[in-house]
Amino acid sequence: MTLKVGDRLPEATFKIMTEDGPGETTTSALTTGKTLVLFGVPGAFTPTCHMNHLPGFVEHSETLKNKGVDEIAVVSVNDVFVMDAWEKGSNTGGKITFLADTGAEFVEAVGLGLGPAPIFGHLRSQRFALIAKDGEVTFLAVEDSPGDATKTGAAAILEALG
Repeated sequence: MTLKVGDRLPEATFKIMTEDGPGETTTSALTTGKTLVLFGVPGAFTPTCHMNHLPGFVEHSETLKNKGVDEIAVVSVNDVFVMDAWEKGSNTGGKITFLADTGAEFVEAVGLGLGPAPIFGHLRSQRFALIAKDGEVTFLAVEDSPGDATKTGAAAILEALG
């Protein structure tokens, strides 16, 4: 099943880096009573993800928050240490939550897996972006090509928020 507007996000557990080391958060913790912008990327540090997709969300994070977004998060099928290094290497200033979907459980549950892609060696995430209000998907876009970040970039999310 591929996720669509009107669906509820499935409960999932993500790895995150905390001040005390690796920790976890859940879909419920990210969405209950909140508006979440979540974007998925094929891989941390990959050219489009690192130089195009992520920077737009960092740049427009304040505008997104002013439009009612409580949390902006990026998910990738990488381990928590890679995601932590990507966060530190991107100088996001804590504006984005970096979620490691280590075993691809979330991207498989929402039908947005990519691959296995030869360049990555195993299943990854398609490039997507969504808005979820209290866990219900109100906007969803998926790129036709993993090298594009137009339908799923911050500008598209801002437009969807009105």
